[in-house]
Amino acid sequence: MRNSDGLTLGYRVKWRLNWLLLHVAGPAEQADETDPRRRMERERAERVARYRAEQAGR
Repeated sequence: MRNSDGLTLGYRVKWRLNWLLLHVAGPAEQADETDPRRRMERERAERVARYRAEQAGR
């Protein structure tokens, strides 16, 4: 079984669909601070980091 890093299947599917829609029909490329796809990637990385920290603390 693949490690999902604490992300549920529903979250991963919804995240991927949103990311793809923003890639195809989203705003033009922007600075990293304002780009919605980069914001999504940062939020997901933070979520995974929190999960990994919780697992390491056990």
